[in-house]
Amino acid sequence: MRPLWTPTQHQIESTNLWRFINKVNAQYKTQFTSYDQLYEWSIRHISDFWSSFWDFSGLIASNKGEIILSDGLSMKDTRLFPEATLNYAENLLKNRTEMQAILFWGEDKVKRSSDFNELKKQVAAVQSALKKWGIKKGDRVAGFMPNMPETIVAMLATTSLGAIWTSCSPDFGLQGILDRFGQTLPKIVFAADGYYYSGKWYSSLEKIRETKKSLTSLSQLVVVPYGDDFREGLKSDEISYKEIIEQKPLESLHFTQLSFNDPLFIMYSSGTTGVPKCIVHSHGGTLIQHLKEHQLHCDVRPGDRVFYFTTCGWMMWNWLASALASQATLMLFDGSPFYPKRDFLFDYAQKEKFTLFGTSAKFIDSLRKQEVRLKKTHDLSSLRLMTSTGSPLSPEAFDYIYDSVVSHICLSSISGGTDIISCFALGNPIGAVWRGELQVRGLGLKVEVFDEDGHSVQQQKGELVCTAPFPSMPTGFWNDPDGKKYHDAYFSRFPNIWCHGDYVELTEHQGLIIYGRSDSILNPGGIRIGTAEIYRQIERMSEVLECIAVGQEFQGDTRIILFVHLREGLTLMPQLAEKIKRQIRENTTVHHVPAIIVQVQDIPRTLNGKLVERAVTEVIHNRPVKNREALANPHALTLYENLKELKEN
Repeated sequence: MRPLWTPTQHQIESTNLWRFINKVNAQYKTQFTSYDQLYEWSIRHISDFWSSFWDFSGLIASNKGEIILSDGLSMKDTRLFPEATLNYAENLLKNRTEMQAILFWGEDKVKRSSDFNELKKQVAAVQSALKKWGIKKGDRVAGFMPNMPETIVAMLATTSLGAIWTSCSPDFGLQGILDRFGQTLPKIVFAADGYYYSGKWYSSLEKIRETKKSLTSLSQLVVVPYGDDFREGLKSDEISYKEIIEQKPLESLHFTQLSFNDPLFIMYSSGTTGVPKCIVHSHGGTLIQHLKEHQLHCDVRPGDRVFYFTTCGWMMWNWLASALASQATLMLFDGSPFYPKRDFLFDYAQKEKFTLFGTSAKFIDSLRKQEVRLKKTHDLSSLRLMTSTGSPLSPEAFDYIYDSVVSHICLSSISGGTDIISCFALGNPIGAVWRGELQVRGLGLKVEVFDEDGHSVQQQKGELVCTAPFPSMPTGFWNDPDGKKYHDAYFSRFPNIWCHGDYVELTEHQGLIIYGRSDSILNPGGIRIGTAEIYRQIERMSEVLECIAVGQEFQGDTRIILFVHLREGLTLMPQLAEKIKRQIRENTTVHHVPAIIVQVQDIPRTLNGKLVERAVTEVIHNRPVKNREALANPHALTLYENLKELKEN
């Protein structure tokens, strides 16, 4: 095998990562010349690594402290920088004036931008309003907002005061909102009046007004216009964002200094198996982890233009927002990625000269299946990095990007999650890209793969674990006073070891391959099979748009059921079913071959586009699905009920 991309020496030496290696070499008298050498040092000398990166990153704080890593009774009790005081929002708003801060496209309907002067003015105005309403450290402020500039403003104003920001996107249903905000009880909610999707206008106000009736904690509802003005009138007890911005702040913008481990964000798990977990992330841990990922793994430099296709219900929104701390411009987008045409996001990338283009594996695979050839139509020469997350990026998708989209970039499939508001597996701008592999484990993160007995293994499938403390571990779960839910979620499988719940393999190149979530692993005949192993084979077939594989309890064992969504006009005839089985058998093992293949018209996904194998498993076993509100298309689950094919021997 040969790598799909290898950086030139000039590209290597121009990166932040190379500058950091040189800094470490000078400071610690080392002679590192590769990522692997730096990584091994970073996990053996955790305090030195994080202290050195703190100084390198430009992070500002009123106090760094002498202690870098505290000695806790367990991994989850250990803290980095326990004496440090700082403010997340201050770091995102530092030292910029007329440089463009945010550019926003709402499909082809709305466009606007702001420089840092304007951004700071709006943050100061909203901060002043929040102070007037009594918001202080520890209070919760929520956003029911699209991915638009005002969402960034509201978050920065909230966190500047030491209050806690939490959000979900306006495509959540009423119960989905209550399942989240009903646990965290925000005092203030910022809500857009609506949003566009595929060119159609959707009002948000009816849902949030219904929510307000049940949120006894809520004292103010701030309504934000999506466009130039409101599409409908406001009620007397609602406050206009425009009115807040037009008022002169009572005083200049200031930043409350907080402990490194004080709460910053409350994030929500997907909630597909019950009420979402409320995961609390810290000011300092989130900031330094994001700075590291942006500057070292994504090579974000001052003046770069960073894009991620995300909603405010996904942790990638928080990750994107933090790029301001590396003096980048945020390129925001809201709406359908395929409207008004399938390559519209690349029109945006070309016109505005993105340097980082972030998206989901599902989006890339959709373009591949539609045979979109962007090399012929778009100039993407400004791009240096493309990232993909949400689900494993297939080997064929790697080929597609380099063959049909852009060949000069570092393509980084990254993976982590809401649990750590960051990534365990990341890109490496000074290293090779290998087909189907996530390039590297993140610096300072002692990531290993454990077999079922808890032994560390390589080139063998197992559980992704982290065996040493890292800054973006949650400080805990909201409403979990004894920490039991937090412990059970991550530390119950292997004592004092973070078990992330991904089924993975560490490759000979020291990269990772992800085979799926551990809780969706199939187990026919006692053999563990990751669903992604099956999906990778199906993605090669032009007849299949997407699929989902689950295990059905059958005759004392488990059999694999594969549901396929075919191209329009196709029917699952015996010849196609056999072709699918042959594709899987010849490229994996006989154990991976599904016992039954069923054609369906839709595949259920979360609002973030992730497959929900567990929900489908519950449906085919006639068990209730606890939280359909967490799905983007909950109606799709009805397609899996009482299927005659699954009752056959």
